[in-house]
Amino acid sequence: MVRPFLTRATYGRWVFLLLGGVFLVPYVALYAMLFRLLTAELHGSDRSVGAVLSVIAVAISWMPAFIPGVRVLEAAAARALLDADVPPEVGAPTSWSARWRAAAWFVLHMVAGGLLTLLLLVVLPFAVLFLVGPYGGGDPMLDALGVRLDGVFPLVWVPLAGLVVIVGTFHLGGAVGAWLGRCAPAFLGPSAAERLAELAEQADQLAERNRLARELHDSVGHALTITTLQASAAHRLLETDREFVRDALLAIEETGRSALEDLDHVLGLLRDGAASTKPQPTLADLDRLLAKTRSTGVTVDARMTGDVRRVPLVVSREAYRIVQEGLTNALRHAGKVPVTVRLAVDVDELELEMSNPIDTAPRKRARDGGGRGLKGINERVAILRGAASAGPEDGRWRVVVRLPLRAA
Repeated sequence: MVRPFLTRATYGRWVFLLLGGVFLVPYVALYAMLFRLLTAELHGSDRSVGAVLSVIAVAISWMPAFIPGVRVLEAAAARALLDADVPPEVGAPTSWSARWRAAAWFVLHMVAGGLLTLLLLVVLPFAVLFLVGPYGGGDPMLDALGVRLDGVFPLVWVPLAGLVVIVGTFHLGGAVGAWLGRCAPAFLGPSAAERLAELAEQADQLAERNRLARELHDSVGHALTITTLQASAAHRLLETDREFVRDALLAIEETGRSALEDLDHVLGLLRDGAASTKPQPTLADLDRLLAKTRSTGVTVDARMTGDVRRVPLVVSREAYRIVQEGLTNALRHAGKVPVTVRLAVDVDELELEMSNPIDTAPRKRARDGGGRGLKGINERVAILRGAASAGPEDGRWRVVVRLPLRAA
């Protein structure tokens, strides 16, 4: 009996109900005025005009229930005061079904709040009178209500009745508020269309994060692999071939700058959500990528047939990243072995093949954080609805990728 008086939830529910009663006051005043107008002694056209005005007034009075912001405010109030399980991301309704549900909740809030507010305003003063009247000089008022205080028994049951009414009213408001809190998600929660839109947005965000992860893995990972090999070679030849060391340091500097540009581009997407104006590398930049790889001392046999300018831009960008990742995997896992790159542009398809000898000798090479290269290639190919295969074949590691051009 006492617990509701000591919990924050009960007071929050009563505040919510009182807000509904406040919302109901203008409607009661408006409809009282319209009722007086319709029941007045009007004749002929005056009665018709009054009826039309009443219909228009009723229609206008319910327009606020369909205002998009009403749903947002009601959802916030239900979460804060009723502890309702309404998602914080619920915004303005995007469909008429959501508008109707929000309008129905607005009406329910006003009706429930109005009734409880009326009960509080009417019953509570009498309950207080019953509680303190017998001991505070309230006999004339109680006599007017037909309550007689003759004897000892009325002095006990009258205050007890007032206490029961006060406690019961408080419990009733808490129970109605709890019921409204359970109903709120059905009226204010996301509709099926909104849930699908939210899931689609989450899928888009996940796809974008995966794309950025691939960009970082391919571009920065390739740059780090190149600089590591260059630094290792420069360290070994520091005392014997100063010319090679100088060229290696220049290559490391250029590769580092390029990696910083790619990193800045990806971080800009993460920070601002919009791509920078810096163009991303395509197959037109493939020669520069191959030159950087050859600068590490790796032999790269590259052959291209067809016109790469015919390749759509999105396919060209992804194909460049696939070649970059293939070269990175060869350097990282096979070492300085000859790499063969074949690229053929057909009418409907771009075919890309990369292969290198498999190093079967035991190698002490750390592979922490590796193993995502082939997964990234497969993800890029899947986005473009292409096909990819990778694996050992006749003593060589072979990667074959086919990307459709027209579907892109």
